[in-house]
Amino acid sequence: MHVLLTGGAGYVGSVVTDGLLRAGHTVTVLDNLQQGHRAAVPEGARFVQADFCRAEVLDGTFRQSIFDAVMHMAAETIVEYSTTDPRRYFHTNVIGGINLLDAMLRHGVNRIVFSSSAAVYGEPQTAPIEETHPKNPINSYGLTKLMFEQIMEWYGKAYG
Repeated sequence: MHVLLTGGAGYVGSVVTDGLLRAGHTVTVLDNLQQGHRAAVPEGARFVQADFCRAEVLDGTFRQSIFDAVMHMAAETIVEYSTTDPRRYFHTNVIGGINLLDAMLRHGVNRIVFSSSAAVYGEPQTAPIEETHPKNPINSYGLTKLMFEQIMEWYGKAYG
């Protein structure tokens, strides 16, 4: 399977990339290196330094390879900044995510794994937090992750 992994130069993305490669998959990592590090991308993965928020960049990446699936881990993630610069979080985590979904539709890729966050739940009422826990984010980071979960649900219903 050929997987496009956004945010693959971050810690979690690089570990997932390594696991995919070990399992025999082909991986293309797309990362703007704003928070990630080129050295973190495992050897054997193709690396594209680019911003997934730009539709033309995504289309170029999808034209270069045929992907079977996308693992979406790219995001603005520093929670403390999400309260002082929420626009940045909505732009990257929501608009960028929609750009990714639209590129997937244009290029016939219908499988996605999304790395969300426990921040969608807000202040936990119980521990451990179960997936049935009420979702009540307390910052724009958690809200953007929740919004993208909901957007994916609607895209799934509408486009398969």
